[in-house]
Amino acid sequence: MRLDEITSADVARLRRKPVVLLPVGAIEQHGPHLPLGADILQPMHVLERVAKRTGALLAPPIPYGLVVTSRPFPGSVSVSFDALRAYVRDVLADLVRNGFRRIVVVSGHAEGVHMAALRTAAKEVVDAGGADVTVLSDYDLVYASEFAEPGEGHAGKIETSRVLSARPDLVRGRGARGANRIPRHAVVRDARRYWPGVTGDPRKASRALGERIDRLVERELVAIVRAAARRRV
Repeated sequence: MRLDEITSADVARLRRKPVVLLPVGAIEQHGPHLPLGADILQPMHVLERVAKRTGALLAPPIPYGLVVTSRPFPGSVSVSFDALRAYVRDVLADLVRNGFRRIVVVSGHAEGVHMAALRTAAKEVVDAGGADVTVLSDYDLVYASEFAEPGEGHAGKIETSRVLSARPDLVRGRGARGANRIPRHAVVRDARRYWPGVTGDPRKASRALGERIDRLVERELVAIVRAAARRRV
């Protein structure tokens, strides 16, 4: 089910409220070859299947996130930490108010400060009582798997492969291999001085690889959702 496709009466009739899947993304550059919305396309492609397998309710995605490193590139759109935290907190709190007490937040954007805003929002809702909230990026699962490779990251082989799996029509060739050379621990004003916007080698990407990675993410998320459904709140 999709939350935006059912009625108010449908919600009222649900005796046991299912786990809600809340996708979060970002609008940011992904090299010259991937769409700005890559960070929402990837989790949505998998979460639709997760919802079908688990009976979870798929909520509409939050498309904007906190973008730091990619923000100077054309097309990137960011919100502030406090804006993202407050918005996600309010969405979570109102889902709980409606009786959806188990929520899994899945972000396709994995930048550290963005994830911190999501976790802070979830903590505020959990501390208010009556909620079980899980927060993760699908890339937490990818980079903990056999698919992780040194030097691969943003808009590289893995991400390009996953977009090829989800929306091959939006992939415009392959960007050149790139590396992030921002000095270690440095806070820089414009990352473009040190980084072309691609980390890794998208030329090695394939749709078949993307489908294999998505199957892994789907399997892991199904387990997470089922575990959340079993927990008592």
